[in-house]
Amino acid sequence: MKQNLAIYGGPKTIDKIFEWPVYDESDVQAVAEIVRSGKWGNPDCGDEVESFEKEFATFCGSKYALTCVNGSVALRLALIACGVKPGDEVIVPPYTFIATASIVLEANCVPVFVDIDPDTYNINAGLIEKTITSRTKAIIPVHFAGQACDMDAIMTIAKRHNLRVIEDAAHSHGAEYKGKKLGTIGDAGCFSFQSSKNLTSGEGGMVITNDEGLYDMINSLRNVGRVKGGQWYEHHFAGCNYRVTQMQAVLLSNQLKKLSAETARRHENGTYLNSLLSEIEGITPLSRGLGETIHSYHIYIFKYDKSKFKNLSKVEFSKMLAAEGVPCFMGYPEPLYKQPLFREKNFMCYAIPEEVDYSGVYCPETEKACHEEAVWIFQNSMLGTKEDMEKFAEAILKIKDAF
Repeated sequence: MKQNLAIYGGPKTIDKIFEWPVYDESDVQAVAEIVRSGKWGNPDCGDEVESFEKEFATFCGSKYALTCVNGSVALRLALIACGVKPGDEVIVPPYTFIATASIVLEANCVPVFVDIDPDTYNINAGLIEKTITSRTKAIIPVHFAGQACDMDAIMTIAKRHNLRVIEDAAHSHGAEYKGKKLGTIGDAGCFSFQSSKNLTSGEGGMVITNDEGLYDMINSLRNVGRVKGGQWYEHHFAGCNYRVTQMQAVLLSNQLKKLSAETARRHENGTYLNSLLSEIEGITPLSRGLGETIHSYHIYIFKYDKSKFKNLSKVEFSKMLAAEGVPCFMGYPEPLYKQPLFREKNFMCYAIPEEVDYSGVYCPETEKACHEEAVWIFQNSMLGTKEDMEKFAEAILKIKDAF
């Protein structure tokens, strides 16, 4: 009966707050010690920043790691350091946060959208080569929601066409592809420490790489164009101050100690929830077993088929599920190429060729994900219990039974 649904005044299926961020007194003390020391800045007193960078590099298995102010800047610095020039093309998926594509514009390059795989919502590696031209210089695969892209295929294509690969790993702290941490497979990997992310200090970003040349250039660009061995007021490149603070670094360092255990719990809960939801007609979890060995479940995504719910729209279904106490959302309302930035060509001062036009771009699987299928459950709830996962499935069944 519809009257039993929480959205119509019935009892919630799950009455629990999934707190985020998760912290304890050790986090408070770590930051307090920095505050008391008076050594807040970086690089003039950057010991904690450098220490965290080394810890994160070790955690990922990369040679180098460089912090910066956020994940968007991490992507842009990595792209510029790869040597792109104005008008070069960079392949990106259209089902991702705006920054994956907007940083390409900021680097005076042209985003080229390649549709997603309907089973994973990651960039469809089988479609990439069809879009490569003489102007293509890089691919930015996004490990969306923490699910690894088909990196073997992507790296093979990149090698064949001499392209750089920058992994957008903003959702993928601790996730793995065939035993390798995401972010370590391409030329560079970029992470976000924004407030919603699985590892957070409120804001912040990171680039990891095994390429010393990329490391040196990114290090210069994030530090106002300074270079190793140069003077403080000696600037070689058009960089800016993109440094993080000591307080961010020490907080991240303390949070990093908990990340492996938290990622394992997300992976386990996501796997269990897959088994539960697979039994519900009209609900299809995104595919697993395509190379990922650890899924970080920054977002848990399932595909919704309204025909099995008496044609209840995805928007209404999402509202009902949220009312039942499941931390969820309908996901992106439109593909990136339909954002006003691209539709209206609001490129401002960027050196984007006049003939670039996104009005004819159409990626059918992305359109379906946005308009019909995708429902997200947020990462903080994936740190819940096995019983919580069962309640999520129960809430979906409650809605299904009501219709």
